[in-house]
Amino acid sequence: MRKALIPLLLTVLVVFSAQQLLTPVLAPLSRELHLTETQLGLVVTAAATALTVASPLWGLALRRLGLRLVLLCGLGLATAGMTGFGVVAALGLDGRLSSPLLFGLLLVTRSLVFGAGLAALPVATLAVAAASTSTQDERTRATGLIGAAQGLSLVLGPAGGGALAVVSLMLPVYLAPVVCLLLTVWVLATVRPPAAAQDPPPERPLAKLRPWNARMWPLLAIGFCLYLSLGLVQVIVGFLVSDRLHLGPQETAGAVGVTLVAAGLILVAVQGALIPVLRWPVLRLMRVGAPITAVAFALLAAANTLWLIVASFVVLGLGLGLAAPGFTAAPTLVAEPGQHASVAGLINATIGATFIVGPLLGTALYEVASVLPILTAFAAALTALALSWLSPAVRQAVPVTP
Repeated sequence: MRKALIPLLLTVLVVFSAQQLLTPVLAPLSRELHLTETQLGLVVTAAATALTVASPLWGLALRRLGLRLVLLCGLGLATAGMTGFGVVAALGLDGRLSSPLLFGLLLVTRSLVFGAGLAALPVATLAVAAASTSTQDERTRATGLIGAAQGLSLVLGPAGGGALAVVSLMLPVYLAPVVCLLLTVWVLATVRPPAAAQDPPPERPLAKLRPWNARMWPLLAIGFCLYLSLGLVQVIVGFLVSDRLHLGPQETAGAVGVTLVAAGLILVAVQGALIPVLRWPVLRLMRVGAPITAVAFALLAAANTLWLIVASFVVLGLGLGLAAPGFTAAPTLVAEPGQHASVAGLINATIGATFIVGPLLGTALYEVASVLPILTAFAAALTALALSWLSPAVRQAVPVTP
């Protein structure tokens, strides 16, 4: 199982790290480009829309085209989107683009092209993880490794982006497409599809996998609420740090980098090391992780120093580090073997949908009052907790023990 996942985990780690290089500079760069908080939220939301729409399509393509071609197509789109974003941002800083044209080009490059390409990577990785494992324990450990790779990107990306931003806000923007291009060349030269990437042919025709299936929708709803809570605060953390601590653009980028690195370290430790040791069933992971996530938002609502903000995100990393692998594994346990690629697309689409709603809603609420997106995230985490305990469909769909 791990051998089949290693090249895919490396691909996810590198591309998500390249994406996270931009996180510390997005808020200050948007202000240098004279974008409003809502416009930045729209850029992130449009990217999530592209990811959400593309994810089920990549699941279908995975079954028809194979793993390697899907990876190369996804990486090619991601590289093109990042390159275009860098060119547009540079022209915008030089004043060569009007505000409407600048905003429109950012939506096309950073949002639509990059978002569609990025979607291919977690879909392919999750499909291989589901197809190459058979028990709940193995499945949870595999999805934990995927989460750990994404969590490690929250360490490497913001740390690198924050350090580079001290030199220039544009340096992370220029480096990100180079990293994606080098990874594309590596995949082209070395990656071959493992046998586990292909679902076995079904013995009988399978019913289409629908998100509103009675056994599927409560699990997807839990994941939606968990990731919505993250999406509500992730995009406004730069504004929150800047406004509460009264920092300049480069100081803000550095502080955001420290905050996200701390959260990422906890995510990596929980998903990569703690979950394999705990060996908890998926329901217990969600039922323990969701309330810890809610506590993190309660702390963040009152945080007025950098260290309190960092502590809030550390607790958030712990809560989501426990709950997210439980959610990611749960739908694959109720899907039939021939549906692994399709369920991977649904899971990734669910996560992407939260970043359609979250950033736009978070930035809009922030313009009303800075605490509103945090309180909304708190409510979303509590909703996930309630569903994990109270939904009969959840208890029936997922075994309580591995």
